[in-house]
Amino acid sequence: MNKKVNTLLFILGATIANIVIMAILFLLCLFLIARFVNPESSLMPLWLGLMFLVSIGGSFFLYTVVMKRITAKFELEKYLDPIFSRKGRKGPKKGM
Repeated sequence: MNKKVNTLLFILGATIANIVIMAILFLLCLFLIARFVNPESSLMPLWLGLMFLVSIGGSFFLYTVVMKRITAKFELEKYLDPIFSRKGRKGPKKGM
Protein backbone atom coordinates (compact mmCIF):
# COMPACT_ATOMS: atom_id res chain seq x y z
CA MET A 1 0.00 0.00 0.00
CA ASN A 2 1.17 3.51 -0.68
CA LYS A 3 1.06 6.52 1.63
CA LYS A 4 -2.22 7.85 0.24
CA VAL A 5 -4.06 4.59 0.95
CA ASN A 6 -2.50 4.43 4.42
CA THR A 7 -3.65 8.00 5.08
CA LEU A 8 -7.18 7.24 3.90
CA LEU A 9 -7.42 4.13 6.09
CA PHE A 10 -5.98 6.01 9.07
CA ILE A 11 -8.51 8.83 8.68
CA LEU A 12 -11.42 6.36 8.38
CA GLY A 13 -10.26 4.42 11.44
CA ALA A 14 -9.65 7.56 13.47
CA THR A 15 -13.09 8.91 12.55
CA ILE A 16 -14.77 5.70 13.66
CA ALA A 17 -12.75 5.76 16.90
CA ASN A 18 -13.80 9.36 17.52
CA ILE A 19 -17.49 8.50 17.01
CA VAL A 20 -17.19 5.53 19.38
CA ILE A 21 -15.53 7.71 22.04
CA MET A 22 -18.30 10.29 21.64
CA ALA A 23 -21.02 7.64 21.98
CA ILE A 24 -19.40 6.21 25.11
CA LEU A 25 -19.17 9.66 26.71
CA PHE A 26 -22.76 10.42 25.70
CA LEU A 27 -24.05 7.19 27.26
CA LEU A 28 -21.96 7.74 30.39
CA CYS A 29 -23.38 11.25 30.82
CA LEU A 30 -26.89 9.99 30.11
CA PHE A 31 -26.46 7.30 32.78
CA LEU A 32 -25.18 9.83 35.32
CA ILE A 33 -28.04 12.23 34.61
CA ALA A 34 -30.62 9.45 34.88
CA ARG A 35 -29.06 8.26 38.12
CA PHE A 36 -28.50 11.54 39.97
CA VAL A 37 -30.82 14.21 38.51
CA ASN A 38 -34.51 14.51 39.28
CA PRO A 39 -36.41 13.98 35.99
CA GLU A 40 -38.88 16.72 36.90
CA SER A 41 -36.16 19.25 37.60
CA SER A 42 -36.47 22.59 35.82
CA LEU A 43 -32.75 22.33 35.01
CA MET A 44 -33.15 19.18 32.92
CA PRO A 45 -32.66 21.04 29.57
CA LEU A 46 -29.44 22.51 30.96
CA TRP A 47 -28.20 19.06 31.97
CA LEU A 48 -29.01 17.63 28.54
CA GLY A 49 -27.21 20.50 26.81
CA LEU A 50 -24.23 19.98 29.07
CA MET A 51 -24.32 16.29 28.21
CA PHE A 52 -23.97 17.10 24.50
CA LEU A 53 -21.15 19.57 25.12
CA VAL A 54 -19.25 17.13 27.34
CA SER A 55 -19.59 14.29 24.85
CA ILE A 56 -18.41 16.41 21.90
CA GLY A 57 -15.67 18.30 23.74
CA GLY A 58 -14.50 15.27 25.69
CA SER A 59 -14.29 13.12 22.58
CA PHE A 60 -12.29 15.81 20.80
CA PHE A 61 -9.89 16.10 23.75
CA LEU A 62 -9.44 12.33 24.14
CA TYR A 63 -9.09 11.88 20.37
CA THR A 64 -6.33 14.51 20.25
CA VAL A 65 -4.40 13.01 23.17
CA VAL A 66 -4.68 9.43 21.86
CA MET A 67 -3.73 10.37 18.28
CA LYS A 68 -0.66 12.32 19.43
CA ARG A 69 0.54 9.34 21.46
CA ILE A 70 -0.14 6.85 18.67
CA THR A 71 1.59 9.07 16.12
CA ALA A 72 4.66 9.45 18.34
CA LYS A 73 4.82 5.79 19.37
CA PHE A 74 4.54 4.29 15.89
CA GLU A 75 6.20 7.19 13.98
CA LEU A 76 3.27 7.47 11.60
CA GLU A 77 4.73 10.45 9.72
CA LYS A 78 6.86 8.12 7.61
CA TYR A 79 3.85 5.94 6.68
CA LEU A 80 1.24 8.65 6.01
CA ASP A 81 0.95 11.26 3.29
CA PRO A 82 0.31 14.86 4.44
CA ILE A 83 -3.35 15.76 4.13
CA PHE A 84 -2.68 19.37 3.15
CA SER A 85 0.38 19.88 0.98
CA ARG A 86 1.77 22.93 -0.74
CA LYS A 87 1.94 22.19 -4.42
CA GLY A 88 3.39 24.59 -6.94
CA ARG A 89 4.81 27.00 -4.42
CA LYS A 90 8.50 26.49 -3.88
CA GLY A 91 9.56 29.96 -2.92
CA PRO A 92 8.38 33.51 -2.46
CA LYS A 93 6.90 35.27 -5.47
CA LYS A 94 8.99 37.93 -7.11
CA GLY A 95 7.73 41.42 -7.56
CA MET A 96 5.78 41.75 -4.36
